[in-house]
Amino acid sequence: MSSRNFFTSEQQKSIQQSIVNAELNTSGEIRVHIDDKCKGDVLDAAANMFHKMKMDKTELRNGVLFYLAVSDHKFAILGDKGINEKVPTDFWDHIKELMLAHFKKQEFTEGLCKGIEMAGEKLKTNFPLQSNDTNELTNDLSFGK
Repeated sequence: MSSRNFFTSEQQKSIQQSIVNAELNTSGEIRVHIDDKCKGDVLDAAANMFHKMKMDKTELRNGVLFYLAVSDHKFAILGDKGINEKVPTDFWDHIKELMLAHFKKQEFTEGLCKGIEMAGEKLKTNFPLQSNDTNELTNDLSFGK
């Protein structure tokens, strides 16, 4: 199963809508990247993709990346410096646990959408939407090879 075919078109739209909904009340930016495989450590791969996608260039450093490697059954959530300074150290672990519970039941879309929703709630609390806010990063899903 390739990264592009892992989620159906309808599921991809649901995930993208979750991103849009999560960003409605925050200046934070959420992206999803889906790879076929993850060479090495999943956090290193996520950090590399975070940088490639220029997520570390947002004005308030409040980007969040959901990274999935579908063939290897690995995933990571990576928040930028601005958000990491404001959330508890175990915050991302709570989201990962919720997502993993869904993933174990083959509920990949639901797990990802719930994780995005949780991240959006925390972003809304710490980075409320400003009147002059612009969407700095696309809400489209990103795919690797």
